[in-house]
Amino acid sequence: MRWKRAAGRALLVCSLLFAGPTGARAGEPAGGSDGRGPITLVTGGDLTGYLRGVLDGWNDRHPREKVTLVELPDAADEVRAQLVTELRSRSDRFDVLNIDVAWTSEFAAAGWIKPVNADRFPLKHFLRPVVDTATFGGRLYAVPYVTNAGLLYYRKDVLDREGVRPPRTWAELERLAKTVAPKYGLDGYAGQFLPYEGLTANVGEAVQSAGGSVLAGEGSRVTVDSPAARRGLSFLLDGVREGWIPQRALTYKEEESRKAFQDGRLLFLRNWPYAYALANARSSKVAGKFGAVPLPGADGPGSSALGGSNLAVNAQSRHQRTATELISYLTSEPVQRRVLTEGALPPVWADLYADPELVRRFPYLPTLKRGVLAAKPRLKSPHYDQVSLAVQAVMHDALVHRRSTDATVARLTRELRAIVDRG
Repeated sequence: MRWKRAAGRALLVCSLLFAGPTGARAGEPAGGSDGRGPITLVTGGDLTGYLRGVLDGWNDRHPREKVTLVELPDAADEVRAQLVTELRSRSDRFDVLNIDVAWTSEFAAAGWIKPVNADRFPLKHFLRPVVDTATFGGRLYAVPYVTNAGLLYYRKDVLDREGVRPPRTWAELERLAKTVAPKYGLDGYAGQFLPYEGLTANVGEAVQSAGGSVLAGEGSRVTVDSPAARRGLSFLLDGVREGWIPQRALTYKEEESRKAFQDGRLLFLRNWPYAYALANARSSKVAGKFGAVPLPGADGPGSSALGGSNLAVNAQSRHQRTATELISYLTSEPVQRRVLTEGALPPVWADLYADPELVRRFPYLPTLKRGVLAAKPRLKSPHYDQVSLAVQAVMHDALVHRRSTDATVARLTRELRAIVDRG
């Protein structure tokens, strides 16, 4: 997940993982107890405040197994740092962990969490790709709770005036960004290009939307030096070099890019679904004037990086049975509905995306579902944090200094191989 306040919640909302003590079998409690009792759920900042109400429903029915909510800072990097400090010390302070989907492999490989019995959860009702974010080494280590996929926001009023449809390919997006945007005094296209987690997501999306990959074999092989990956990186590098991605976009995170679009300065924006309601607010200059479609790709619809959060349990938790049952509660259909309606977060239950009442309230749901189904997990690796930092540093330097694709691929390959080899 590493996002500003509003998007932080999109990637940081409540997550849990399953874990048990070293040497214990899956599902057995740590510490020799019966595995039941009060537990603590730790999460990044819940900015809508919906989670406390959801947990009140649990606590009313489980007076001897109450959940205490602990909210960490909103930024995902800070959440991860505090969680890692606790987990490395084998602390049982937190029972249920809030983890970004990108952390699952790292936490599993470190032994901080343990495999989950998939039969205990309604995985068949989930959007198919979200389950992959919770696996490592062919085993399920977490339970998906919230999902997310990038969308392409566009100025519908401008495209309608020009008599053109929103782009499905990079070539169409580039042409419109070069020709239509300047006519209306707009910048062409922006994503999140500051060196932080958002840039990793944007880079991964570009590469996989061209049919390539940065890593393969769950992080054991570096695959960025391929024609497809080069094509994806060139989409971003050429965009900055040619000016239809403005220089100011290199300073954007989610919120900065959303505000640029909302203030009427952008023709196209890649961002998460949370931006839809904000851009449609009364104070927005583009309210009622924009639309959202799946991300374009090299030769057709592209592929987003999967965002969201998984549910996990600390391997040192003394009350793992209670934690397991809490996960079942949080991933049930009624709670998943509240995740959307009260938390404004994309749920993992597939049927909710076709619910007529919900679609009326959240008209982007069918588009988001298509985006999630075409999405892929972000750069799976047990060394994800190091990998992400390398991608951010290399790509931001290349974008700022307008490096060639060849030079960028060569440096990225060297740095990623060093990380993989050390691992």
